[in-house]
Amino acid sequence: MRGLCMAGLFLACFAAGPLAAAVRVDPAEALERSEAAIGNTVGDHRLLLSDGRTLTLSELKGRPLVLSLIYTSCSTVCPIGTERLKASVAEARKALGGEAFQILTLGFDARNDTPQRMRAFAVDHHIDRDPLWSVASASPATLDALLGEVGFSYAAAAGGFEHVAQTTILDAEGRVYRQVYGDDFPLPVLVEPLKELVFGVRVSSFTPAALADRLRFLCTVYDPKSGRYRIDYGIYMGMGAGALSLIAMAWVIVYLWLGIRRAERARG
Repeated sequence: MRGLCMAGLFLACFAAGPLAAAVRVDPAEALERSEAAIGNTVGDHRLLLSDGRTLTLSELKGRPLVLSLIYTSCSTVCPIGTERLKASVAEARKALGGEAFQILTLGFDARNDTPQRMRAFAVDHHIDRDPLWSVASASPATLDALLGEVGFSYAAAAGGFEHVAQTTILDAEGRVYRQVYGDDFPLPVLVEPLKELVFGVRVSSFTPAALADRLRFLCTVYDPKSGRYRIDYGIYMGMGAGALSLIAMAWVIVYLWLGIRRAERARG
């Protein structure tokens, strides 16, 4: 098997031997379709898990979902992308919480991605024991509908598929929130949109829980030297110092105002 990368991080093509036909996935059109899917709500599709049980997408609502699209006979980009995703998920959980989001690996080759092959794929990549990582296949009709909703482009090629190297992030309501491209993406490309969704930066609530999440959003930062996320306690200290300064300033203003009032009463 040999792989052919096309249009930077966006497309991957696999063939048994030299590519026998012209590429049928246009990179610009594929990217446009993928980005246009942002905001789409996916349907409540029924999937078949690798252990034979059925799963509907509505069962995965309530937390952000990372959707990884692969096909099991791929020998290069899909396995590499899954390993990169696994490492990124581990780091994201350290930063955001172990149960903050879920992952779904879905086989898009309806003919060959059987539950048995999906199970073997999960075992090979050691994701089969993760309770928040589902591995599934689906019928051709279901795949056509779901892949259209998330803007995923692919086409059959000699011995495999030309396809977008795309990971889709859905919000807790099943809406497409962000697309991640490539099989070796930088960690912040995956974690930052998840951080936005998990800590709810779009929520305008001023409850203690919402304010705590906002602080965690601001203080959870990426360290490029270590390649990991960490909590920057210096930001907490800076916020605390700023709050104390405001309180002190307010106290001085009130104290001076009360002094002026007393002086006015004494003159009166």
